[in-house]
This record gives sequence, C-alpha cells and structure tokens, in this order.
Amino acid sequence: MLDQDFPAPFPTALRGVDRAQVARSYRTIRATSLQLTEPLATEDWVIQACPEASPPKWHLAHTTWFFETFFLAAQPGYRLFHPQYPELFNSYYESQGPYFPRPRRGTLSRPTVNEVLTYRQHVDQAVLEAVAQRSEPDVLQAVEVLAVGLQHEQQHQELLLMDILANFAANPLAPAYRPAPEPRTESAPARLEWLEVPSGVVWIGHRDPGTFAFDNETPYHPTYLPGALLANRTVTNGEFREFVEAGGYQQPQWWLSDGWTWVQTQGRRHPRYWRQLDGTWWEFTLYGLVPLDPAAPLTHVSFYEADAYARWRGGRLPTEAEWEWAALHLPTTPGPTLEEGILRAPPPSPAPGHLLHMLGGVWEWCASPYLPYPGYRPWPGALGEY
Repeated sequence: MLDQDFPAPFPTALRGVDRAQVARSYRTIRATSLQLTEPLATEDWVIQACPEASPPKWHLAHTTWFFETFFLAAQPGYRLFHPQYPELFNSYYESQGPYFPRPRRGTLSRPTVNEVLTYRQHVDQAVLEAVAQRSEPDVLQAVEVLAVGLQHEQQHQELLLMDILANFAANPLAPAYRPAPEPRTESAPARLEWLEVPSGVVWIGHRDPGTFAFDNETPYHPTYLPGALLANRTVTNGEFREFVEAGGYQQPQWWLSDGWTWVQTQGRRHPRYWRQLDGTWWEFTLYGLVPLDPAAPLTHVSFYEADAYARWRGGRLPTEAEWEWAALHLPTTPGPTLEEGILRAPPPSPAPGHLLHMLGGVWEWCASPYLPYPGYRPWPGALGEY
C-alpha cells in the first residue's frame, strides 16, 4: 500500500499528453523512490532476508534498467551506462539475455550504493533529454513506454517497502524503518454490511484504448456472474484474531490441500508479522513492533490464509469478475488510509450500500486463478514478458 502523499500516477489519459506532463510525472515518481530510501543506513541497502525479497539497492537499479532497456536503447546513438548492468538488473526478461539469480541478489556488494545512484542520474538525464528533443507529435510515441515504466516504478515502490519490512522483521533487534508517530486512540471497526452482486452476464476488462492499461487488463469481454453477497469492507485484525485464537491454523478442514502443507512446512500459527508477547498481540511494521489494532484492515497474509479464513466464516473469496463488477458499479467510500505511515481503520459508520476498500488501502485476494482474458494479446516484443 502506498502513502496518500505519493505522487499521482502517470497520466492515464494517453491522448493529448505533452512533453511537460511527461517530464513532470517522470521527475516526481522517480524522486519518490529515492525518498523512500532516505531512512536507510548503507548496510540496509544490500541485505536480502529471504529469496522472495530483493535488496533496496537492486530495486533502484532495476527500475533504472527498465527505462534504459525499453526506452533509451531505442534512441539513436545511446550507449549503455555499463555493459554488465543488463545482466545484474534484468529481473526475468528472457528476450533480454541472461540475468543474475534472484535468490542471490543480496550477495552483490558491487556496484556500490553510490554507483547505483550515479546510474539513476545518468539514465534520468538521458530520458528527460530525449523527451525534450522530441517534437510534440512524436511525444505520444514515447508516452506508452514511459507510462509502463512509471507504473512499473510505482509497483517497485510498494515492493521496496515490503522488502524493507521483510528484511527488518528478520532482525531480532526489531529495528524501525522510521520512528512511530504518537499513538492514537483505538478506533472501532467499520460496520460490516453485505452488498449484492447480481447474477447474469456482465462486461469486465479495460475498454478505453485512449487510457493506460496493462495488456493483461484487456480485452473488454462478457462473463457470467452466479450472484453473491460481497462484504463492504476487508477483514479486520480483530476478526482474523478470532480465527487464530480458535485454532484455525491447527485445523486442516479449513485449508486447501497445498495450503495445509504450506502451514505445516512453514510452522505458521498466525500471520507472518504478528507477535504474541506476554499474552498480548503485537504487529511488526515499518515502525517496529506496535500493538495490534483490532479495527485496522488485515494485511500481509497469503492466499491460503485468506481462503481458510473465508471458509471458517462460512463464506468464500470473491472471484475476479465479482470484485471488478462491484468496484465499477457499487458506490465507494474512501477506505483505510496511511497516516504518518500507520494504516488506520476507516470511519466506523460508512454510508449504507457503499464499499470501503476498493480504492486505495490494501491489496485484496480473489479466488480466481491468474489466467488470460478471452482474446488476450500480450504487448509486442520484450514488454510482452512483463
């Protein structure tokens, strides 16, 4: 989840975007990534606590490689900043050549932090110069690639914070990324309401070719909904704590078969960042250990945990189509917010019939497998791998 003060994304309306807008969005979004690293010590930039995470230094270099590879390399006369950086900072693009193994990114002390920052400065200057030199009619040709790059950068801003959290959580000292703000009086959870998702054929997917979308959001297509009720908000910490304290992690009937294997293999008895100290529940956050807020939205659980909890409550996770229909057609009220970096619960009395958590806040699990829409076509070239 991203702070409310994060910059607005690159303009979603691709028609009529001019050079000034492109340059402004590029500078702002790229600067935000650097701002997120300001609380880190040099030692924090290189570590990788688990194979799924990446060092902060790698995130800054990889997002820079993205612009160099997919935008600058097409500019006449451009030369790579360093001939081996494509191998070090390519993530998984097979068409772009070999790449360094993800689980070993934390073994790279070189290039240094300063060298990575110099790399970013070099690429940023080259991108902005290329944009400035284009005629206004030619800017639109660059907009789509830059839009993908800036959306990609913002995804890595989320990943950067998630990986810092994972790195710090592995440290017995329980270090804080930033000092915690003053505690606030505990709030009550938002009222739970069940909203109707109708049965019948509906249309989902991206429909306006003049606005930005990832290729996997297309094409606009019909699908059938069986009819269901959808909760107006996400699960709270307090509600999930009931599952934990009822022994949900020790009861195989709530879990998918591979989910139960995962629980046993991981030795899980509660969400990854929860801690129970002297009978009291705490949560490890970017601000260190804080008392678990029962009214705040539940975060950092796997699909298996979300699915098991829904079964335990006598329900199920929504499908992708049900979620998307609701997000498009039901009225929404702003959901949980990040105030000074702490996730706060939404108002306890939302407007009747309104969804609380569809815009901003936290990621939400759906039951659907990640499969292409009917008629899906990936982007041409290497970007199709993204």
